[in-house]
Amino acid sequence: MTARPCRVEIRTRSLEDNFRFLLSLAMPHVELMAVVKADAYGHSLKLCAPAVVRAGARWLGVASVEEGVTARALCPEPGILVMCGAFPGQGAAVVEHRLSAVAWQPWQLDELETAARAAGGSIPIHLEIDTGMSRQGVSVDELVALLARFHSRSPLRLEGVMTHLFAADEADGMETEAQLALLEEATRKVKAAGLNPEWLNVGNSAALVAGQAARIAALATRYGMKAMLRPGLALYGVTPRFNPEFEPSLSPEPATLAAARTRLQPVLTWKTCVAGVRTVPVGAVVGYNGTFVATEPMRLALVAAGYAEGLDRRLGNRFSLLVRGRRAPLVGRVSMDTAVVDVTEIPGVEPGDEVVILGEQGGECITAFDHAEATGTIPWEVFTRIGPRVLRVAV
Repeated sequence: MTARPCRVEIRTRSLEDNFRFLLSLAMPHVELMAVVKADAYGHSLKLCAPAVVRAGARWLGVASVEEGVTARALCPEPGILVMCGAFPGQGAAVVEHRLSAVAWQPWQLDELETAARAAGGSIPIHLEIDTGMSRQGVSVDELVALLARFHSRSPLRLEGVMTHLFAADEADGMETEAQLALLEEATRKVKAAGLNPEWLNVGNSAALVAGQAARIAALATRYGMKAMLRPGLALYGVTPRFNPEFEPSLSPEPATLAAARTRLQPVLTWKTCVAGVRTVPVGAVVGYNGTFVATEPMRLALVAAGYAEGLDRRLGNRFSLLVRGRRAPLVGRVSMDTAVVDVTEIPGVEPGDEVVILGEQGGECITAFDHAEATGTIPWEVFTRIGPRVLRVAV
């Protein structure tokens, strides 16, 4: 049966090129973990995980054990890190599928240690340090008690030490410097405990394109570790924006950021089609609750996408989609399954015409930042809320 004509096209070649470019920013200093959590930021784990591995990724980052199991079935070889940790009852799956797990609480170590003992092997752990985000991670003050769990008789193996830079997209870098100072204090405690993790696992897309790879690598080298960064958004072709923007007189823009703007290629295009066209008279009400009333005779096109697909309901009456290479304003409220655009000024629109929700058409472009700014959110959410009934297709 033919699928509903609302789809996301994924350019896997662009994804591979993006990874190789980001790797060029990191090398020779840093290993890159390709973050493919949340169904590869809504781009499809099934399509994206094998693509980045083809491009040279030796590590994948997922959010959950379930995602890790799926990723392992797709990609037998790379390391896979469960970034949000295991929950009770999941330790056995971590062991069985050769996953590495982030941990920062004693009960997580209990779960993983029990599973590893039952399997008769060891289990790799990335111990997360809270360096100021107050989300995940053990505080530096409480770190020593957890380090005591990694002794010679335990199957727990400290593979990495990690933290999350929560303000890497702030141009002044002050918060990042404070976090790295705390991370260094934690790393000294790790070494003082006689432990020798392989990886110092720090930083995201913003840290990488801001040129922080060498800084993080130097910190890792001081303590006999290798550095790892975890790009996500940039991997999918979106260059992080910095706040405030770099000012040449105060803080020059890093060359790595300028290169990223030029080289990163969007991976995702979201398309649907015109399902019908009608002419309405002056005074016609469009959509639920009559939020739009025609002030002149209009031609309206029904679009086969609604908020169940991820087209945000707040876009009604304030955003445009692309039809025949031109911007067609959304009129009325976005419905669950459909939306309506004004094509009065676009000649020849007919059922079956392609509609671009996110991407390029005829020289015009709608970006994830455009969607985000119109709805008061961020590109990450725009991508990940594209619904599961939207077909993902490799092109």
